[in-house]
Amino acid sequence: MAGGAEEAPVAAPVAPRPLFGGCWSCRLLCGAGLVATALWLYRGPRRSMRAGIPPDMAAIAQITLAISVGAWGAVVLVDPVGKQKRKEPPSPQ
Repeated sequence: MAGGAEEAPVAAPVAPRPLFGGCWSCRLLCGAGLVATALWLYRGPRRSMRAGIPPDMAAIAQITLAISVGAWGAVVLVDPVGKQKRKEPPSPQ
């Protein structure tokens, strides 16, 4: 019975399904909404800083939150999931 065992076929890896279904209009709407929210969040502390009021910790936290939400919106718009291919190391010869 040597060599009588057959190997099971290897299934191809399934690509992850995009969070928003890959629909361009859905990604555009959600991403643009997040970027607009980030601009609105950023505008509040900047207005008081322009008036000459030094920023406090709450204003700095709000600016940090605005930058984070804006980055999230950019990721939704770009949709980088599954677009990178893994580089194989060169084989020694």
